Amino acid sequence: MIKISGAAVAGVGGVIALVVAYRRQRVLETSSALEHSKEDRERSRMFNERFAAACGQLGEDNAAVRLAGIHALAGLADDWPAGRQTCIDVLCAYLRMPYEITPESDASVEHRLRLRSMTEVRRTIWRIIGARLRLETESSWRGHDFDFTGAVIDCDVPFFGVRLSAGTLTFSGAQIVSGNVWFHNAEFSGCEVILSNMELIGGELSFHGATFSSSVIWLVGTQFRGGEVSFGHADFSGAEVWFANAQFGGSKVWFDQARFLNGKAYFGASMFNGSEVTFEGARFERCEVDLRTASGVDPGSFKLPSGAPGLLLPPDPDQQSV
Repeated sequence: MIKISGAAVAGVGGVIALVVAYRRQRVLETSSALEHSKEDRERSRMFNERFAAACGQLGEDNAAVRLAGIHALAGLADDWPAGRQTCIDVLCAYLRMPYEITPESDASVEHRLRLRSMTEVRRTIWRIIGARLRLETESSWRGHDFDFTGAVIDCDVPFFGVRLSAGTLTFSGAQIVSGNVWFHNAEFSGCEVILSNMELIGGELSFHGATFSSSVIWLVGTQFRGGEVSFGHADFSGAEVWFANAQFGGSKVWFDQARFLNGKAYFGASMFNGSEVTFEGARFERCEVDLRTASGVDPGSFKLPSGAPGLLLPPDPDQQSV
């Protein structure tokens, strides 16, 4: 009986010890959770304060203050993954805002200098976005949406070498007045590029050497009234390029040395009037280039490799020079 009683007492003591240890662990876990929650609230408060301060600087008249706000907002986007898309949206919205492109002939020197300084502000935003899309680190902005709808572009946009694996890049209704929009050697995989109803008035829109895999590029209703568009040496693997209802009038469009593999280039209802579109040296492998409903093609202005497979031409041979 003494032995049994001792064992029972020892067992009860062990259970009590386990209960005490369990309650102590629960108290520690609760305290830790409360501490982490407090840290998260403090971190969120700090990020929100930084966001408000940067946005306030963007609204200042002084260009130097705006530049400081832009760099502050970009730095916040790097540090704040949960709010990165919000910071990107603010920068894109700034580029979409209307502004005076060229001053009046009787504008003062101060006014002209102010316009030039504001151009530098926009150029800085384009440069920052391009640089973040080339990063391989955690602060890369890949996979997010970039909306430049209706933006007026009068400076260089250095998007060369960017990598977009998800999300949407939108230039719908944008105007390229001057400067160059460069996507040289960019990589597009699984994303959507929307250039619908865009106007190319001057400068260059270049995808030279770019790689498109499982992506869709929309140029529906785009007006090419000047400048140049280059898809030279581009690689379309399972990608689609839509030029439906596009108007070519004065621009030169290059597809020289491009490679189309399991993809499609559709020119349905496109109108060609004085533009030159070249596919010299292009390779077509299990793909379609549909020109059946294109109109206004002058003989000799549309250069295509002879006997290219997957080439769908207009029914009237007089419209097309192959």
